[in-house]
Amino acid sequence: MILSIHNLSLPFEDPVLKFLLVLIIILAAPLLLNKIKVPHLLGLIIAGAIIGPNGFNVLARDSSIVVTGTTGLLYIMFLAGLEIDMGDFKKNKWKSLTFGLYTFIVPFVLGFLGGHYILNFSVLTSVLFASLFSSHTLIAYPLVSKLGIAKNLSVNITVGGTMITDVLALLVLAIIVGMSQGDVGTAFWVKLSVSFIVFGLIVLLVFPIIGRWFFKKVDDKISQYIFVLVMIYLAALLAELAGVEAIIGAFFAGLALNRLIPHTSSLMNRVEFVGNAIFIPFFLISVGMLIDFKVFFKSWETLEVAAVMLVASIVGKYVSAVATQKTFKLTREEGKLIFGLSSASAAATLAAVMVGYNIILSESETGEPVRLLNEHVLNGSILLILISCTVSSFVSMSSAQKIAESDQEDTVSGNNHEEENILLALNYEKTVERMVNLGILIKAHSNIEDFFALNVINEDKNESSVKNAEKLLHQATDTAASADVKLQALKRYDNDVINGVNNVIKEQKITDLIIGLEDEKGFSTSFAHNLYNGYLQNDDVNVFVYHAAQPLSTIKKYAVMIPENAHKEAGFFHALVRVWNIARNSGATIVFYAPENILNILQKIIKKANIEAEFIIMNTWKDGEETAAQIKEDEGLIIFMAKRGMQSYLPRMRMIPELLNGRLHDNNYLLIFPYSEFKQESIERRSVGNHDDFMEIGNVIMKIFK
Repeated sequence: MILSIHNLSLPFEDPVLKFLLVLIIILAAPLLLNKIKVPHLLGLIIAGAIIGPNGFNVLARDSSIVVTGTTGLLYIMFLAGLEIDMGDFKKNKWKSLTFGLYTFIVPFVLGFLGGHYILNFSVLTSVLFASLFSSHTLIAYPLVSKLGIAKNLSVNITVGGTMITDVLALLVLAIIVGMSQGDVGTAFWVKLSVSFIVFGLIVLLVFPIIGRWFFKKVDDKISQYIFVLVMIYLAALLAELAGVEAIIGAFFAGLALNRLIPHTSSLMNRVEFVGNAIFIPFFLISVGMLIDFKVFFKSWETLEVAAVMLVASIVGKYVSAVATQKTFKLTREEGKLIFGLSSASAAATLAAVMVGYNIILSESETGEPVRLLNEHVLNGSILLILISCTVSSFVSMSSAQKIAESDQEDTVSGNNHEEENILLALNYEKTVERMVNLGILIKAHSNIEDFFALNVINEDKNESSVKNAEKLLHQATDTAASADVKLQALKRYDNDVINGVNNVIKEQKITDLIIGLEDEKGFSTSFAHNLYNGYLQNDDVNVFVYHAAQPLSTIKKYAVMIPENAHKEAGFFHALVRVWNIARNSGATIVFYAPENILNILQKIIKKANIEAEFIIMNTWKDGEETAAQIKEDEGLIIFMAKRGMQSYLPRMRMIPELLNGRLHDNNYLLIFPYSEFKQESIERRSVGNHDDFMEIGNVIMKIFK
């Protein structure tokens, strides 16, 4: 089709022009509104109202807008489930349940009273009317996530509560619709209950199995992303078949894939980037297109209904947030953030209104349809969407920024990040991506530049060696960049690989060295010789020996074995931080096997830096060998070693290479050699002193784990 500039008519129908206009709005809204401290989310909604059919009619709210906008809505719910910290979610599940009940009941009661006693609706209509205000849409979640506080307790409580209140509100919708059609009986309840349970079991139990198999078999990044989209829409479809709204399915899909998409991975970066750049802005613009300001000047009754809706929704959500804040003794800003996130009514509210509006109960004497929810409620819901999204955007941005600033101050005062410099010693092409992914997983989030990859080239300057080095380093840089991580590539000319690595360690003040094992050779005799007579001669560097048989994201559980006296190594606690980061960033469960005195301090740490962990006393190293031999498929092993020779802890540890090359050849494993001497006046040395007495250093550890 040829676009004639002289024959343009409104609304635009040319697909190129339509898409260009939407992209300009998505581009301009943040750039213009951020300067005047207005959330760009609100700008996108207002822009949708201006260009929509009820504004200047520049664009029609046709199927292309609806489909892309629906994807954006599903994306918001999916990201909420995907980014939730499952360890914190389980720890705070009762808090989320409490908030979910608060934020469902309080607005529901206010809405029912307003609908039945002020607006004179029937009981059935009043119940459906009240349910409109119990649900909410997390339109401000992308903003909060961008500020880096998605794991804050208040956010965790709100996201969990959103699932509960939306499910309850949508169940009320399903029940009221059934009652209005006269088919609510035993069969109705059985069908609804069974279908919802089956839906939940399929998504939460079957989806992870499918996802783990797919990510193990398919390495193509584009295919992995398309697979994620398929899972979102499939879960949404299953939810609709179960009798609930698609947004619940998308949220459940996020929970199902939570552990398979590490928060620091390249796939997570793609998922967030595409959603925040395209789909979510399309949804906000499509919401704005529903707004019609003219209806509020046509009928006082519409304004009366809108006023009741605003009071029931905004006041109800505020009271619920304050009650949650007081119940769990949260800070004032955390209470405001809960209110900000939960105050927006859009998706579920609009869905319920449209369903109620389309149900015709009877006809009036003049032949006009008598609807379950009349046109005044439909028009009032549009005003509710606009005002509630405005309140949500401003309050969420204000409180989230203050919380982020507070967290940043705590990090600056308590973090020892200036001593984290991670080096990947690259040698084999097959191990490059695995090593980069491990490095991203164990590093601190605030470490954005002290991340290095090295390949040592023999001094004869063989052309093939140079090309191979460039190839390996380019692959490493690309892998890191896909996760939005900057990696510094280093080439080193030296006649000995170990000397080259050791010299770079000194030059770049490296604190952590990662070495990858070849699948075919494993922990060979020659590698053990190079390790103990070369790399481990650096007494002030943590050394990680890594064998990857499958992608990190597909590991469900790690067994972490810590022998007695391991804590006597100077770098034990800094090495322990790396294990903690693996758990926090991958979502895998960690099972610690260690002597009782070491487990005691680990249990103290977990109260402040929560991960999903289990603790099992390991009395002898023979018990540890038996544990390692029982490692299953999709499980990994992490062993704390000593740099002073394998016999430093226990003589039986000399059997480790045989164990690794035999029974664990098809499993991921990581050997950690903590540094044995302090490099400089670190947090540990200044504050711990005699690290044998490590039971007394809880406050110091908390600073390291900040």
